Amino acid sequence: MRINNMFIRVLVFSLVLASLALNAQNDNNFEVSKNLDIFTTLYKEINTNYVDEVSPGELMETGIEAMLKELDPYTIYIPESRVEDYKLITTGQYGGIGSLIHTNGDYVVISEPYEDYPAAKSGLKAGDKILEIKGESAKGKKSDEVSEILKGQPGTEVTLKIERPGTDDPLTFNIVREKITIDNIPYYGILDGDIGYIKLTGFTKNAGQDVRKAFLDLKKEHELQGLILDLRGNGGGLLQEAVNISNIFVDKGKTIVSTKGKLLQKNQEHKTRFTPVDKDIPLVVMVNRTSASASEIVAGALQDFDRGVIIGQKTFGKGLVQNVIPLSYNAQAKITVAKYYIPSGRCIQAIDYSHKDDNGDYNKIPDSLMNKFKTANGRLVYDGGGIIPDIKLEPEKFSDITTSLYSKFIIFDYATKFANEHPQIDDPESFEITEEIFEDFRDYIADKDYDYTTQSEEILKKLKKAAEKDKYLDAIEDHYYDLEKALMHNKEEDVITYQDQIKELLKIEITGRYYHQKGKIKASLSDDPEIKQAIRLLNEQEKYEAILDGTYQAPDIAKDEG
Repeated sequence: MRINNMFIRVLVFSLVLASLALNAQNDNNFEVSKNLDIFTTLYKEINTNYVDEVSPGELMETGIEAMLKELDPYTIYIPESRVEDYKLITTGQYGGIGSLIHTNGDYVVISEPYEDYPAAKSGLKAGDKILEIKGESAKGKKSDEVSEILKGQPGTEVTLKIERPGTDDPLTFNIVREKITIDNIPYYGILDGDIGYIKLTGFTKNAGQDVRKAFLDLKKEHELQGLILDLRGNGGGLLQEAVNISNIFVDKGKTIVSTKGKLLQKNQEHKTRFTPVDKDIPLVVMVNRTSASASEIVAGALQDFDRGVIIGQKTFGKGLVQNVIPLSYNAQAKITVAKYYIPSGRCIQAIDYSHKDDNGDYNKIPDSLMNKFKTANGRLVYDGGGIIPDIKLEPEKFSDITTSLYSKFIIFDYATKFANEHPQIDDPESFEITEEIFEDFRDYIADKDYDYTTQSEEILKKLKKAAEKDKYLDAIEDHYYDLEKALMHNKEEDVITYQDQIKELLKIEITGRYYHQKGKIKASLSDDPEIKQAIRLLNEQEKYEAILDGTYQAPDIAKDEG
C-alpha cells in the first residue's frame, strides 16, 4: 500500500511538472505567434502605405539584423547571396581567382596572388591596381565588392584591366576561375635544435589530418626534440577538427570538449577517437589575443591534460558554439546553440551576452567572478576570459613610424618597386635587408606622406585641453611649448631609431613577392622573439617539465631569461 501511495505521489508530481512545462511552452508559442502576426501585419502595411518606395528585401534584412544585434555577434543571418562566403569558413574552398586584395586610395590592389592558382598562373603580381573588371570601371569600389565580383563558378572567366607600377600602359588579363582551397597549414618545417614547427591558420575540414600529416613528415625526416604548434591569429573553425588535432597528442577516449545548450541534443561530449601519434614529445602551443574558439579548445585541452606548455598572450575568450541552420529560399542562419567546456570543466567565454549594463553594453566577466579549476597535475587554471598562457609574453609593439609606414602601404609599395628591379633574391632564410637596401628605402620614402602622431604628442594635446578647461594654460604656457618642442618627432631620426622594426617588415613583404605565403612565414621566424622563447624552453627539459608539474616558480620566461 505504501508503495502504491508513493507511486501515486510521484505520478501526480510528474503530471504537475509536465502540465507546468506544457503551459509554459504554450505561453511561449502564443507569444511567438502573436508577435509574428504583429510583425507581418506591420511589414505589409509599410510596404503598402509608406510615402516613398521601399525595398521589401532590404527592409526585411534590416529588421532581421536589428533583431539579432540583441543576441551575440556570432548569431547572424546569411541571405542566399552570401552563402558561398560562409562555405569558405567550414570548407576552406570557394570559386575564384585566388588572391588577397586590399583598398589603397580609389582602387583595389592585389595584395598577394596565391601560389599555383589562377591569379598567379595568369601573371598577376602583388601591387597590381585593378582599373576595370569585365569592362566596367573599378574606381571607388570597396575590396568586399571587388571580391564578390571576382568570385564565381570554377571554369568561368573574368577579365581584368590592370595598372602595374613600372609599366607605361594598362595590362589586360583573362583569368579562368578555379576551385580555391585555403590551406589550414601554410607552412611547416624545422627550426634550430631539431624543433618542429607547424603554423595552423584555420580549422576547416580535414585540419586534423593536415596537422597529423605535417607532424609525421617532420618525424620521418628528423629526430625531433620538440614541437611548436603556432595558433597565433587563428580565429577557429570546426569544433571536431579541434578534437582531432588534440587527439594527435592525447590518448584515445579522452573528452576534449563538452557542449551544453538549451536543447538536450546540444549537450554532447566530444572524445578522441584514435590512437595518438605521439604522447611524449615536448610540445609548445603559441597563442595570442586573436586565437579564438577552436584554437582555444586545442590550447585549453592540452593545458588541462598537462600535455604541452602554452606560451603567448591570453586568448580571445570565445566559448560559444554555432550551428548553421537552413532557412527558406536558400537562406541560412548561424545561431549560437551552446557553450563549450574544456576537460577541467571551465568555459572560457569572456563576455556575458545575456546581460547588458546601464549603458546597454555587454561586459567582460570580471576577475572576481572567475572560478578556479585544476589541470590533471593539479595546476590552477581559470574560466571566464580565454586561455591564460603558462608562460605570458608581452606582444611585440611597433613604433608609431613603423605602424604608419605599414598601414599606409608604403612598405608594401616599396616591396613592389624592389621586386620590379630585382628578378630574384636569396632564399627566405638567408635574405636580409642590407644597409644598401635600407638606404634605398630611405630615399624612396623621402617624398612620401607618412606623418603620424606619437603617443606622447597625444597625451600633450589632452593636457593642453585640460589646462584650457581649468584656466591653467596661461600659467604653464611657456613650459607647455618647451615640452611640445622637445617632443616634436623627427621622422628622419625615427626611421633610424626604429630601423630594426622597419627592416623586419620590409624583409617579410619583399620575401613574399618571390616565395609567396610560405616565404613570408619563413622570413618572419628568424626574427620572432616569441618563437625564440619557445625554442629555448623546449631545449631546457627540466624547466619544461617543472612548468607542467606545477613546481616552476618564475611567472614569466621572458623575464627569467633576461
